[in-house]
Amino acid sequence: MEWQRAFNLTRLHLDGGGEVPTEPGDVLRQGEDLGRWVRAQRLGWDKLTGVQQWMLEQVLGIEPATEDEKPKPRRTQADKWAANLAAAKQFYEREGHLIVPRSHLETVLSDEGWELQFRLGAWIGNQRSRAATLSEDRREQLSVIGMRWS
Repeated sequence: MEWQRAFNLTRLHLDGGGEVPTEPGDVLRQGEDLGRWVRAQRLGWDKLTGVQQWMLEQVLGIEPATEDEKPKPRRTQADKWAANLAAAKQFYEREGHLIVPRSHLETVLSDEGWELQFRLGAWIGNQRSRAATLSEDRREQLSVIGMRWS
């Protein structure tokens, strides 16, 4: 029902000479944020039924979002751990130790060629203070590259 209501309000907006709202807050009708609804349909295209997709394309002229428009997936805690560990390994290979000043920023080149900066000094300090709660595997990963725990 909600989908049909937003669809009909968008169709009425277009029939009245309006353009397809593309951003949240662009067009509000009867309490519905049509820009937010259109954006949600475009980003969630694969979750729509074939009939809904057809109606959006043929009746409203709305197409699915391109890959460039889709938000990047959120990084998991495991991804963040792996990225910080890679920065720590790079520092260790260059310096021969993991005595990192708290304010140190480590620059790492990503697989795509981007320069990423990690607050390595703060991260190392945090891992030392959390040693008792770190998994054995994570403690071992840091110990292998020269982590001093005290």
